[in-house]
Amino acid sequence: MRKRGLLTLALATAALAALMLPETTHGQRGQQVQLPDGPGKELVQAACTKCHGLNFITNSFGFTREEWPRLFASMVALPQNEANAVTDYLAKNFPEKPDIPKAKIIPGPVTVNFKEWAAPTLGSRPHDPLAARDGSLWWTGQYQSRLGRVDPRTGAIKEFPLDTPNSGPHGLVEDRDGNVWYTGINVHELGKVDPKTGAVTEYKVPEPGRNPHTPIFDHKGMLFFTMQNGYVGRLNPANGEFKLAKSPSDPSYPYGIQVDSKNLVWYVDFRQPKLASMDAVTMEISEYTLPRADARPRRLAITADDIVWYTDFPMGYIGRFDPKTRQFKEWLSPGGKDSRPYGIAAVGDVIWYSESGVKPNTLVRFDTKTERFQTWAIPSAGHVVRNMMATKEGNLVLAESGINKVAIAEVRGTRSTAD
Repeated sequence: MRKRGLLTLALATAALAALMLPETTHGQRGQQVQLPDGPGKELVQAACTKCHGLNFITNSFGFTREEWPRLFASMVALPQNEANAVTDYLAKNFPEKPDIPKAKIIPGPVTVNFKEWAAPTLGSRPHDPLAARDGSLWWTGQYQSRLGRVDPRTGAIKEFPLDTPNSGPHGLVEDRDGNVWYTGINVHELGKVDPKTGAVTEYKVPEPGRNPHTPIFDHKGMLFFTMQNGYVGRLNPANGEFKLAKSPSDPSYPYGIQVDSKNLVWYVDFRQPKLASMDAVTMEISEYTLPRADARPRRLAITADDIVWYTDFPMGYIGRFDPKTRQFKEWLSPGGKDSRPYGIAAVGDVIWYSESGVKPNTLVRFDTKTERFQTWAIPSAGHVVRNMMATKEGNLVLAESGINKVAIAEVRGTRSTAD
């Protein structure tokens, strides 16, 4: 553990990103690929490789000529002549692919009003959001090693640069004292930021733990977190003591994590068709296999009845698991098998989640009692909402990674069938 005062970091300029990709690790950002020849190639190549690999562009779904400049303007500031050249090059060589699933908008009884804010630092790539108890909205600026905070009532924004460059802040959670914790996925650390002073405390994850991913506090104040290398960790904030538990499956990628009312820790495995529960004291893990062998759940939410809900990213389903009966039930998302359900949250009897594979991205409402869907197109197209969180009022906070924005979806009407 080490403590440092808040530092002002001069980070490399963030550049273009192919913005509808699934999770990418730090090593993959540096991956080199060959771009097509043509005017503007050198500009694109020089700018983009400062922060990520060119595979972010070549593997993208592509965008229209009108969309490309809006996208890269959120990543890097270019002189107008260079911006025009980059736009021409990208629009010619990476146009919107014709097979992108289109958003399916389903009407219903609820009204949603979206408010969005741009992160002040270009290329921050907000990854996870946090609805703090004081009403503020936080985000992790993964590509610029900083956290951000906005007051939705006034629009006032403040950023908190982190002590370690290229730390890759990923997941967020708030403790009982109002401190904001994050996972430093690139440097194998957990961090805590004091919102009042900006002071940062860092905790190095011991080996063999690597790439801490998503954090969650249990009901006793212990911090649990998933890791990309097949482990789940626990940190006692009182004394800095770590304990790690290896997933029973191999290969394994523990991803989204939540805690139920009985203080049982649940997570989903993004490399296996499985979800798992963990005893918060012994850290003993029990796994449950999803109905589809090709399923790869990414995030989960738990309703008040301790039913576990998950998004099956590659298969296009949302699923339900009852721990008492150990029975699964699944529904195809409105956008279809290629809709890529991702971030998910529970509000009463209602499950909210994002479809990251349709254009524009959608916010989806699923009433668990009536089993009916309602959907909304996300302004700015969403550009991959990797995580979301419900506020105490029942609204949703979203991080829109690719467009460098955070948002709140204000819900009006029937929030849940329990209301």
